[in-house]
Amino acid sequence: MTTTAERIQSEISENPVMLYMKGTAMFPQCGFSARVVQILTHMGVPFKTANVLEDGELREGIKSFSNWPTIPQLYVKGEFVGGCDIITEMFQSGELSTLLTEQGIQHQATA
Repeated sequence: MTTTAERIQSEISENPVMLYMKGTAMFPQCGFSARVVQILTHMGVPFKTANVLEDGELREGIKSFSNWPTIPQLYVKGEFVGGCDIITEMFQSGELSTLLTEQGIQHQATA
């Protein structure tokens, strides 16, 4: 049986853009998760999500894994990028687009 940490490592390795969130991309269940989904969707970034509300072990495990206390959490190419506030700031400053370009992630550059 795989541990929660192994599952997370596997998911962030297999999915270039991985978002751990409350709810799903279609039905976010918190405003912060909804905002990150909105930014990624607006930028045309292909991403995969995991709903931490469906799995208590994942919900706690992702916090330990990243050493970050809040959800959502965005990973790009296996690296933890940040939560809602960080992603919003990076989006507004253009840093998120730069990061995605550097990592070879297809997206629409937006001002």
